[in-house]
Amino acid sequence: MVLEEEKNHPSLWSAVMMIAPKLDIHFDTQSKWTRLHERANAPAVSEQPDREKIRQLERENRELRQANEILRKASAYFAQAELDRRFRP
Repeated sequence: MVLEEEKNHPSLWSAVMMIAPKLDIHFDTQSKWTRLHERANAPAVSEQPDREKIRQLERENRELRQANEILRKASAYFAQAELDRRFRP
């Protein structure tokens, strides 16, 4: 009843304030029941897509770390080669 009436009010609280006296229920009790009902009927959140996304990001992170290591080693190699070339007589 409250959820149906909520559409006609600016907030859930104002709907509860209108309905609770009609049902001879304290508004705090009605509000609590309404929140419990909403939670119980909320769609279940699946964690499977999140787990798959985490695995994908971890894999990508691992690949990027490897690429960075290769670039770091190549940079050091070319820097050393440049130093050797400059100081050769």
